Amino acid sequence: MATTKLLSDAEAEQIPAVKAVFDDIRATRKSDFVNNFWRGLANDPAALKRVWEQLKAVMVADSAIDPLTKEMIYIAVSTANGCSYCIHSHTAAARAKGMTDAQHGELVSIIGLAGQTNHLVTAMQIPVDPQFEVK
Repeated sequence: MATTKLLSDAEAEQIPAVKAVFDDIRATRKSDFVNNFWRGLANDPAALKRVWEQLKAVMVADSAIDPLTKEMIYIAVSTANGCSYCIHSHTAAARAKGMTDAQHGELVSIIGLAGQTNHLVTAMQIPVDPQFEVK
C-alpha cells in the first residue's frame, strides 16, 4: 500500500503543473500510461517536474550510452538499493527496448557477482591498487 496518495487522471487535470508533466510523460513515451511513481510524486508538482526533467535528461536524451544499457544499469542500481518498484519498472522498460531473456539472465548473474565481490572486498578492506587510481 502506498504511503502517499496516487493522483488520478481527473485529479491531475485540476492541477495545471501536474497536467503539463503528465502530458509530457505521455508524449515522450508515446503511451497513455502514467505509472504510479509519477502519480505519487504529483502530490508535489515542483518535485514532479524536477524529477521528470532529470529523468528525461539522463534516460531519454541522446547520449554515449544506448537506451537499453541505461535501463540495465538502472536495474542493477535498483537491485543494489533494494527498490522492487524500480526493478519491475525498469525491467519492463528494458524488455520494451529489446532486452532478451538471455541478456536478463546475464544481467542478474553480473549483479549477483558484483554484490558478492563488493561484500568480500569490503569485509577484507582490500586497498585499491595504485594502477586503478586516476592520475
